[in-house]
Amino acid sequence: MRKNMVVVEGSYAVAHAVKICRPNVISAYPITPQTHIVEDLAQFAADGEINCEYMNVESEFSAISALIGASAAGARTYSSTTSQGLALMHEALFNASGMRLPIVMTVVNRALSAPINIWNDQQDSISQRDTGWIQLYAEDVQESADMTPQIYKLAEDEDVLLPAMSCMDGFILSHVYEPVILLEQSLTDEFLPAYDPEFVLDPKNPMSFGAFADPGTYTEFRYKQEKAMGVALEKIEDIANEFKDIYGRYYGGLIDGYILDDAEIVIMAMGSVIGTVKDTIDELRSEGESIGLLKVRSFRPFPTDAIRKALKNAKVVITLDKNISIGKNEGALCTEVKACLHNTDNRVPVIGFMLGHGGRDIPMHVIKKIINKAKLVEKGIFIESEYADLREDLA
Repeated sequence: MRKNMVVVEGSYAVAHAVKICRPNVISAYPITPQTHIVEDLAQFAADGEINCEYMNVESEFSAISALIGASAAGARTYSSTTSQGLALMHEALFNASGMRLPIVMTVVNRALSAPINIWNDQQDSISQRDTGWIQLYAEDVQESADMTPQIYKLAEDEDVLLPAMSCMDGFILSHVYEPVILLEQSLTDEFLPAYDPEFVLDPKNPMSFGAFADPGTYTEFRYKQEKAMGVALEKIEDIANEFKDIYGRYYGGLIDGYILDDAEIVIMAMGSVIGTVKDTIDELRSEGESIGLLKVRSFRPFPTDAIRKALKNAKVVITLDKNISIGKNEGALCTEVKACLHNTDNRVPVIGFMLGHGGRDIPMHVIKKIINKAKLVEKGIFIESEYADLREDLA
């Protein structure tokens, strides 16, 4: 197997992966920190390295609207956005899912305003969790690139046909330069066949997409979207293993465990913070601590059964959320995990910590502080969800 490893920016690695997936239509509007992805794709198009319709539009709402039309006409489509841009797309995200259009979009996670902030957290994509889009979260640049053909294959599966977000942490992954094995065209063509939908908008065979549904039929449309998410849940692992067979790289399917077998305290997280958590676990393990990590790769669909099985030996579960549900005082992953473990034999306590908002650093000492608080729970001291890195002088 050939290895084409180069040192490139994370955004370039993702743009290159998109190019290799041969999209027919790319629609883009620049917004920090995703701009470099679409700039690189524009350069590929200008240089003739990618054969597609590249559309510069006047807003993110226009970007997703253009792709809805293109996808309905049978094109493989792509866009990238972040933060306020993703929020501006909100109305149309429901349309894409309800019309069962397998649009792929890289969300370069960034905080939402106000106050204005351009740094990373995951509030933007988490805020879209109920729009009917698949959401996968990458740990590092290599996974961000390799996730691209995997998520196309998943979204375009005839039994799924749902739009999908490939989420990567802004700046931390999008702007970092590191060694990456770039996807190869021949291997990706073997892995990802050309998109050939059965139903398309065609004047020769007229049909309607997203037509009016009265109360007698609307519920069943939503039910079918949920059933499609269930099919995606079953196929994510298969697709990850198929990618491994061809490329030799594996990141977990729905979830991925790190030193879990004997772990009494298990940390759960999504995205780039996982690297820091692994380093912290390695250090504490050398000191005799029994700590493990459960990486959540798929947030939608949410892997309830897989998580229950992975946590069967845990005594305390810690969730790390780079988002906050204001009014609930906990993050989305915490809420999901609590619901996941409710009414099961394993009534393990779940403690949620919210951190890293607006790009605030998450050093190892913060992770250690969190683990020390979790040890209090083992001793019977109840702890509510809390901010892990709150500045008391500003609070």
